[in-house]
Amino acid sequence: MKRQIILGLSCSIVLLCAGSMAQTVLAAEKLVGIHSARVMSQSLPWIAQEAGLFRKYNIDFPLVYIASSPAVTAAMLGGDAEIALTGGEGMIRAYVQGATDFVFIAGVKNVLTHSILAKREIKKPEDLKGRKIGINRIGSNPHYFAVQALRQKGLDPGKDVQFIQSGGAPETLAALASGALEAASLTAPMDTRALALGFNYVIYGPDLRIPYAATTFVTLRPVIAKRSAVLGQFLRAMAEAAKIQHTDREFTYKVLGKQLRLTDRKILDAAYNGEIKVLEPRLDVKAEAFQAILDEISKVDARAKRVRAEDLIDRRYLEELQKSGFLDNLWGGKK
Repeated sequence: MKRQIILGLSCSIVLLCAGSMAQTVLAAEKLVGIHSARVMSQSLPWIAQEAGLFRKYNIDFPLVYIASSPAVTAAMLGGDAEIALTGGEGMIRAYVQGATDFVFIAGVKNVLTHSILAKREIKKPEDLKGRKIGINRIGSNPHYFAVQALRQKGLDPGKDVQFIQSGGAPETLAALASGALEAASLTAPMDTRALALGFNYVIYGPDLRIPYAATTFVTLRPVIAKRSAVLGQFLRAMAEAAKIQHTDREFTYKVLGKQLRLTDRKILDAAYNGEIKVLEPRLDVKAEAFQAILDEISKVDARAKRVRAEDLIDRRYLEELQKSGFLDNLWGGKK
């Protein structure tokens, strides 16, 4: 009897140890991320979650929404997150000011596709003089686009208009619809929602193709040093999500509908058709998109002239995806 009890206890211990080891082996790697806008160009983590890609690559990826660029920058520097999906300007400004641990490892969008929309009586760019234009935050993508677009149209953004910080794209649209704003800088799908509400394009941004690191994956050099393998797995998940985004419209609509509470097929079609043309299927980063931001910063901070665009970029993960054949296998040699 004693022998049976001992054997039983031994088996239980072995099973418990085996279970513990299995849990250790299977425990997902936690990687905390931030995204700064609820828009189509920042939808890859949503797609990955819905498609089970984080589970496939054994990653636990809590995603936190922070609309303010300075707050995203502070959260990253404070160690609250290890990777961010955001516009490049905030981190590039921080880099120029000495926070050289920031580094960009992949891209989603290297041009701006915002537009300025307004109520119907505002038809031409010159009609924007003296008007209140909604943006997310000073230094955000909508703000940068508005400044560049107004300059191209012969207006002085510092004198001719008043920028109103609304917090985020949904809030900007709500303020425009309520009459609190006379115009707004919006991108897909919020611009198409504004059209559906009766507003019109005053400046149609996609035609301008303004170079800009509009949607990027940015991390910190110490994170790469400590967690390079996890970042590599994460970008594989993002590459697969990009393939879904570019080839499976219905799945992408399902995700956008769920996350943005958007079900109108016409709005989804207009947003998708306009935006997908400029999104990077292979997560490429383009130096000219970063140089455009450096050039803008250098107007007020001479230190930016000493920074090269390539100083901001680490291509190791994109090169690995290419050299390993992962991207070619994913796309069948296309794209």
